[in-house]
Amino acid sequence: MAVELRSVLTCPACGARHEETMPTDYCQYFYDCRACGALLRPKRGDCCVHCSYGTAQCPPKQMGECC
Repeated sequence: MAVELRSVLTCPACGARHEETMPTDYCQYFYDCRACGALLRPKRGDCCVHCSYGTAQCPPKQMGECC
């Protein structure tokens, strides 16, 4: 199974979209929006910002691992 490493994060504060490479060995809990400076954190129940605001789930979830 191929793991998608690129995700487009959409800032909930300003709507800006940024394509990012996801880390493969941990879940990214914080992300600073480059457009407005908002600090993104995962939504309740999600392990990382990519699972909450990205176009792809984080690599650990894609591989069926616990985050």
